[in-house]
Amino acid sequence: MNTQKDPMLQPVILSGGSGTRLWPASRETHPKQLLPLTDEKSLLQITATRLNGFAGGTLVAPPIVVTNEDYRFIIAEQLRQIGSPASAIVLEPIGRNTAPAMELAAITASVDGSDPVLLVMPADHIITDVEGFQAAMAEGLAQAQQGALVTFGIIPDRPETGYGYIRSGSLLPGALTARALANFVEKPDLEKAVAYVASGEYLWNSGLFMMKASTWRNALRALAPEISATCARAMQDACRDVDFVRVTKDVFRTCPSISIDYAVMEHIGAHPELGHAVVVPMNVGWSDVGAWDALWQVSEKDDAGNVSRGEVMLEDTRDSLVFSHGRLVATVGVSNLVVVETPDAVLVADKSCAQDVKAIVARIKREGKTLAANHRKMFRPWGWYDSIDTGHRFLVKRIVVNPGASLSMQMHYHRAEHWIVVSGTAEVTNGTETFLITENQSTYIPLGTQHRLANPGKVPLEIIEVQTGTYLNEDDIVRYNDSYGCIEH
Repeated sequence: MNTQKDPMLQPVILSGGSGTRLWPASRETHPKQLLPLTDEKSLLQITATRLNGFAGGTLVAPPIVVTNEDYRFIIAEQLRQIGSPASAIVLEPIGRNTAPAMELAAITASVDGSDPVLLVMPADHIITDVEGFQAAMAEGLAQAQQGALVTFGIIPDRPETGYGYIRSGSLLPGALTARALANFVEKPDLEKAVAYVASGEYLWNSGLFMMKASTWRNALRALAPEISATCARAMQDACRDVDFVRVTKDVFRTCPSISIDYAVMEHIGAHPELGHAVVVPMNVGWSDVGAWDALWQVSEKDDAGNVSRGEVMLEDTRDSLVFSHGRLVATVGVSNLVVVETPDAVLVADKSCAQDVKAIVARIKREGKTLAANHRKMFRPWGWYDSIDTGHRFLVKRIVVNPGASLSMQMHYHRAEHWIVVSGTAEVTNGTETFLITENQSTYIPLGTQHRLANPGKVPLEIIEVQTGTYLNEDDIVRYNDSYGCIEH
């Protein structure tokens, strides 16, 4: 329990969603919030550090992250890399939108009897003006501590039909910028969007929320009692597994799927006894990065209006976004394009059609291809692997095992494996033998032999694995023990 006199601000990061319109960089198993789209840090990492240096005597707690089972290890690792481990990573067994996710976080935040102010942030947003963002958060905090349910509206710089809007009311007494929240408005057509922007009363709905845990829980209990009760039951039997809080699946799957806006915020005006709705306007370089054109819009551009990352050469190219994740990408005599290269797919699109990338993803799924879900490079709790070449009766992987990590003890019926150490030290269990091999050394795992690969060292272990045999799919595996409870390798 927080016994300090200073107020406690509890960041809550919502990290679900697959970001299909940012394909081929974003995939279901490695979505946009886990990608370094604007600099070397992922959007999740940037979100987790957005409150660093927050002033005003406020204690900022380590974040609570709400996500799903598939992302748990990479989220924990990314937060460890930036020195900002989560206080808890709450695992939803199935996605149920933002209101249940916020309730799970509120229960987690107040389990010790404290009542912090929750700041709910999607993990996949870009904000370029961090100082302005923190000033808006300070304004919202002052309101939340008085029992307000606070959201943050983006001052629009153009008519936008892809966002919901918030109509703001009068300036609140004693506030710098905070206003009464008049009502939420659905995504408009272009004519209405033009009128909204011209009026000066309307803001884009940012999806950011702030309020005391008790304020939220009381409002949800009154306005959406089924969500409140279901989340309480699901958390009652949740188990804590190191950094992870595993929500009870059979209970949580019965929870209604509904957003924070629909469940609570849109109804507060009719229930003043539950608190008052407040909106804080912001102009902080915000984007929800819904598609490639949105990323281009908020990114730093060269003199010709281009945004580029990776090994890229641009000749007579204007107003384009060109990303390379490995190979050289060159463009000549083009404009207004999106070009994204990954090791296993290339996207070329007119920037004005960036929203339609989701149609390609849907088609990939219909045709039974895995490119919508998986990258060639796959992250695992012990590290990652990259399937760099394949052909008849062989598969070559580059494997990196984190210090102190190990794969499961396993066996294959239809393939043998050859391991060559590139760097680091490998502890190899091969049948009844366990031994070490180091750089430029190799070993052979015969078909049908129990084996394990581990890294006992303090630096990453990198190996090249060559699989040979009649059947090389991942379902040819028998695990004898598995520390991670997931498909590993």
